[in-house]
Amino acid sequence: MPRGRYSLHDPHDHTPLGEEHFQCAPGPSGWRYVSRLTTPTGDHHGSVDLALDELGRPLRLELHAASWQVRGAAIDGVTWVRTDPTGVHATEGNARAHAFTGSSPAFLVAVARLLRLTPSGSATRVRLVALTDPVLAPRTVDQSWALLHREAHATDNGPLTVDEYQVTALDTGEQYAVHITGDVVLAAPGIELEDLESPPSVFP
Repeated sequence: MPRGRYSLHDPHDHTPLGEEHFQCAPGPSGWRYVSRLTTPTGDHHGSVDLALDELGRPLRLELHAASWQVRGAAIDGVTWVRTDPTGVHATEGNARAHAFTGSSPAFLVAVARLLRLTPSGSATRVRLVALTDPVLAPRTVDQSWALLHREAHATDNGPLTVDEYQVTALDTGEQYAVHITGDVVLAAPGIELEDLESPPSVFP
């Protein structure tokens, strides 16, 4: 069960946004990731609880950020309920999308699990509902993912397989690289792995 810590920063000007302390593991039904988010000063800022089924679809998602809350799952595409900080108003949403995305590294692992790409030059299109900071506002986005390279690196605990993805935002054409090993993101825009207490999980 990997446990560790990511540092989060603005991908454009590198302003520190805080840290995400996480643990994750495969289970009988798929994969689960839980984390707590802190501000650059160490204050509690939110949390992530994401469970995937064995095909990589979101069984359950619960996000908290700045007193906003979103709960969602893969139902008729993806369906969610967003609650405001007062807890009085809740709005439901649904989109013909494959999964959710957001600022947490968990969503990058989730999309990689969903697509299960093999190394090639071809890209796969995916529609996602992005829950954007700071108020978890939902927005439907289209991306394409391509697995460019898969390399094994020698470590003290045996070989570590690292996948390099090229992700393209189809509305702007912006491209960026995402490096993932097992269920841990090594590097992505705005994300750095700072600490890892145990090796990443190996998916079957």
